[in-house]
Order: sequence, then structure tokens, then C-alpha cells
Amino acid sequence: MSNTHVREYVAHWAGVTGAERVEVVSAADDARLVQEALAAGELLPAGDGNYYSRSYFKDVARTEERTVVATSDEADKGVYNNWKPASEMKPKLIELMTGASAGKTMYVIPYLMSPKGSPLEKFAAGVELTDNINVVLQMIRMSRVGVEYINDLGDNFVKAVHVTGDLPNLGQGTPDDKRNFVTVADERTILHFGSSYGGNALLGKIAHGLRQGAYDGWKNGFLVEQFMLLGITDKETGAKYNICGGFPSASGKTNLAMTLAPDALGDRYYVEFYGDDIAWIWVDEDGVLRGFNPENGVFGVAKDTNEKTNPTAIDSIKPGVGAIFTNVAYNEKTQEVWWEGRGDKPTDLDGWLDWKGERIADRPAEEADAPWAHPNSRFTTTLANVPNVAKDFEDPAGVEIHGIIFGGRTRDREPLIRAINDVAEGVYDGLTLGAEATAATDGLEGVLRYDPMSMRPFMSYSEADYAQHWLDVIGAAKEKPVFAHVNWFQRGDDGRFLWPGYRENLRPLLWLMQYKNGEVKGVETPVGVIPAREELNLDGLDEQALADLDTILTIDKARWQQEMGFREKHLAQFDGLPEAIWEAHRRVAEALDKS
Repeated sequence: MSNTHVREYVAHWAGVTGAERVEVVSAADDARLVQEALAAGELLPAGDGNYYSRSYFKDVARTEERTVVATSDEADKGVYNNWKPASEMKPKLIELMTGASAGKTMYVIPYLMSPKGSPLEKFAAGVELTDNINVVLQMIRMSRVGVEYINDLGDNFVKAVHVTGDLPNLGQGTPDDKRNFVTVADERTILHFGSSYGGNALLGKIAHGLRQGAYDGWKNGFLVEQFMLLGITDKETGAKYNICGGFPSASGKTNLAMTLAPDALGDRYYVEFYGDDIAWIWVDEDGVLRGFNPENGVFGVAKDTNEKTNPTAIDSIKPGVGAIFTNVAYNEKTQEVWWEGRGDKPTDLDGWLDWKGERIADRPAEEADAPWAHPNSRFTTTLANVPNVAKDFEDPAGVEIHGIIFGGRTRDREPLIRAINDVAEGVYDGLTLGAEATAATDGLEGVLRYDPMSMRPFMSYSEADYAQHWLDVIGAAKEKPVFAHVNWFQRGDDGRFLWPGYRENLRPLLWLMQYKNGEVKGVETPVGVIPAREELNLDGLDEQALADLDTILTIDKARWQQEMGFREKHLAQFDGLPEAIWEAHRRVAEALDKS
């Protein structure tokens, strides 16, 4: 490691944390580090060439209330970004981290959150320091790791420090909770203390890839979003379309990102996977809107992943690929893994441990039906393991973006798809993206939990500035993308889903690209253009879906008028929202009133 700025940074934090030794790692070290983790019991073998890890039972998900964006400018404060002054948070984190890695190895992970040679590369390089070997192994799968990515960058890298802490004694969820996950955005520094799990610990992923990246993008003219990205090739015409989009939690983002063409359309259309979680988007020097997935892997939710819901994911974690499973059920005798929704639950309980490591056969009767795997259990695998990963996923130029879609889980009001031509109305639609509130949130029937662009947990600056930034970036593109809102989750009066979903979701996306090209006209509504039934390719669609199609291609005017009131209240939280967004809101509301 020849970069003197990195060496000084490492030496400083080794002194603060009290680490006993320092080790610089690269992707080439993976096999050796896996063996060290197995020997230490940090990993367990999960069959041939895959691995199992278990995090502390109170440390199993991102913790939004402990996650802070800190800067020196209070103008960066937004409604959702949990802003605090850097002058308050940095001393607090230094105090927590002082001596907290005593006796441990500090691993130095030089990483890149972009393809090498990308025009955004200077914003994508970072060095994570961690005292946790499992974090190293996950980062090797999720990012590009090696000193070659940072040696010639001088001081231009994100400084990301992760200290696990004494997990059983951090007071998780109490008033004395010591966990703090801080992105000091204007100093390009990330300080996370008190977790070994996922987005709290893999600092290249959420903290850099989303929060820090979004702040850098705001200051430097590009967008960073929690978006999936896929490509669709029409083998008959040779045309290729790339669509990205945001979906709140549990709204089908990963399954869409990894989808395949339905059997009836497979001879004509081929779907390629670029990414399931993050997209960096910019306008190139020729005025073309482009994007890439900054990650090098997939950190997927295991629950309900199976051959029907996501065959691509199942293929990407097959034996021998080096995948890591976290907090699923594990059989210590057979080395098998299982999770709810994987398939039939094993009937022979011999050797099976749940996600806490407790023996399932010994459960008391009242706990017999408790989940075997944690609902947020995960699999980690590299993009190269995804069978339909795009051949050009490492292209530093990214790919042209033709469509931007938003999709929330709603049982009514949102049709299967509605296209939006106007940029301000498209951005407005993203800002009012939401999914159904559940009893676990606020329990208000019919009120959506709004999640602007699906970035609510990852905002790093104010929503008003965010909206303006969207208008500026998309407005700079010579050819504007088509926007759309999709919804796979409409239900009938009997509670059943009216659309089969999964691979069939390609059909409305094909219509969207035909609409963009002027090949179909659609049906104008006050909230966008929806497909005429005959415009959708329905070959091979089952009889029930055909019977339900008219229902999911209609607009419920009364429900939408009610929704506009909820949207107005939601947007009113954001001081200084661009007038173009309010104008878009008024246009939609007036069109509904006149319809």
C-alpha cells in the first residue's frame, strides 16, 4: 500500500481503536481469510464451498433511529436524514471507539464502488477499517477490493471506520444504547460503532454507496438512488432497453431486478441483471442519461426466495460459489441451510439450529411455530455468480437509462402500470411513492407510508434540495426517460392478488418501452397513461389473470382524490420544495376533479 494518505489514516485509527495488529486485504486473500474464519468459528461450512454466519441476536438489521447524517451546515437537515452537527457526533464516536479493538486485528479494506475507470470513480473509492473478519469477507463479495483501487488517489477516498464493539453490552434498544452509525457527509468520513451486521457494518454498501454517494452526487451533479437496474433485449429487433427504479421495502424490487422473461415470451425477450439495490445515475458529455450499479454483489433477503419467486437468486447461491448465508436456519450435522419460503420445512429436526443457534428439537411447545430463520436473514453472493448478469455490468461508461419506475405495495388505487411523460410529474410521483401502512407502523387504513424514491432511510440532505437535484439532473438529459408507476399487488374483494407477478411483470415493462417509442398510445387518465388491454402482450397469460386484467387497468377516482389530500400533507413537510413539484401536484389534482 503506497498511498501515504491512506497509511496515515490507518495509523491514526489503529492508535485510536487500540488494534493489536493491522492487515491490508484484497480479493485475492478471500480463500485464506475464509479458512481463518472457519478455524475461528466465525463462519461454518454450508455444504460444498458456501458458508454460514450468525450475528448477535440483537444485531440483525439496519437501525434507522441510530443512523445519523452529520455535517457542519444545518441547512443539510431534512425531515428524514436524522441530521446532527458533526461537532457533536465526531467526538462521541471517537470516545466510543477508543481502545474498543484492543487485542484484535484491524483489517484495512481498500474498495471501489464503481467499475474501474468510471467517470464517477473518484467518488467511489474508500478504505474501510474493521475489526471483524466476517465484514471483510462480505465486503470482498459486495465491492471491488484491492490496493490498486486507491494507491494513486492521494487523499481522495472515503474514510470508513467500523468498530464492532462488545455486542452483548451495548444496550440495544434501551435509553443507554451505545450504537451509533454516522456518515459525516461533508468530510467524506463514515464512523460506525456497535454492530457486525449488513448495512451497519459493510460501509461500502449503504453508508458510502447510498448516503455518502448521494451527498457527493448532490454536490457534483449526479444521482445516487436505492434503485434496481435491469436490461431487456428484444431478440427480434435487436433493441435494448434499460430500466431502473425504486421500490419501498417488501414491494418486489429484488425479484424484479432478477426476473426472467415468462416462458411464453422467452424466445423473443432476454432480461439481464445489472443490480438489485443501488444505481448511480448521471448525464454524460453527450447528454445521455446513464447509470450503473456500484456494487459487485448481491446482499439478498433470504425469506420467500425459492425457485418460483426468484430462480435467478437460487442459481446464484448454488454449491461452490462462495456464498455466505446469514441468520438462516442451519443443520450442524448435514451443513444444510433453510429459511421460511425456501420450500417444505424439514420434518427430521436432528441437527437443526434456528437463527439464534438454538436447537429446534428442544423448543418448548409454545415456541414450536416460531420462525427458524430471521425474517431479515440474508445471502451474499457476487454479481459474477448471477446467471443472467449483464455482459457489460463492468462497463465504466454504464448503460443508457430509458425508463425510471416506482412501485409500492398497494391493494388498490395504483393500477398495474401508468406512464408519466412530464419530468416534474415523474419526480413528483417518486416523491409521493409509498406502500401500505401496516398495523406495525401507524395502522391507518388506506394511508400509505411514504418513502420518497425509496430513499427515506438513506437521505443525506434536505428533501427540497433533493427534489431540485432530480429536476436538474434529469432535465439535463437530451432524451428524457419515460417515468412510470407500477403495482403488482392489487387485490380483489376476496383478498387474492389480481396479477400473477414475478416473471409476468415483464409484460407491462415491454408496454412501457413500446409507449416510449410511440408504438402504442395507451389510455390517458388524470394520473398518467395506462395500457389499453389490447396493447399488452398477453400470450400465455393464465385465464384468471386475463379475467382480472380490466380491474387492474382502471383508475378509482374517489380513492385517488382521497390520496391527493394525503400527498399534499406529506409534501408540506418539506420546506422549500420546488414550485415545479407543487405545480405537478396541482395539475394532477385538477385533472382528477375534471375527470
